[in-house]
Amino acid sequence: MNETIKVLIVDDNPLNLKLLRVLLTTFGYEPYTAEDAEHALEVLKTLRPDLVLMDIELPGMSGLALTERLKATADFSQVPILALTANTTKGGEERALASGCDGYFAKPIDTRTFIAQIASFLVMSPGHENTAAGT
Repeated sequence: MNETIKVLIVDDNPLNLKLLRVLLTTFGYEPYTAEDAEHALEVLKTLRPDLVLMDIELPGMSGLALTERLKATADFSQVPILALTANTTKGGEERALASGCDGYFAKPIDTRTFIAQIASFLVMSPGHENTAAGT
């Protein structure tokens, strides 16, 4: 049996946190949540997630700034970080990828396909070959 895949969700919207937590739990993932970058940094002192779902527009430090900070560290440089945003302005995906995000998803997410989409990032990450939950 595969080890449970830990996913950190960083989002300032309580409804988004709840939806993602329920969706991930339903498919056998172990979700953790943070409502802003500062809380995420606190959580990451004791958690080594397999994947991070990052809202790019957070109060205080942005999700893109947090992504850049995490990707610059040895501990988190290989952890897939997927940008989530409701603001799909031109150039947004390019900015997210340039900051170090490994993928980009517009909100609202499609709950029918989202798990398969994030699982593909886990399959590609080091140490998680063939561990896509729910597939």
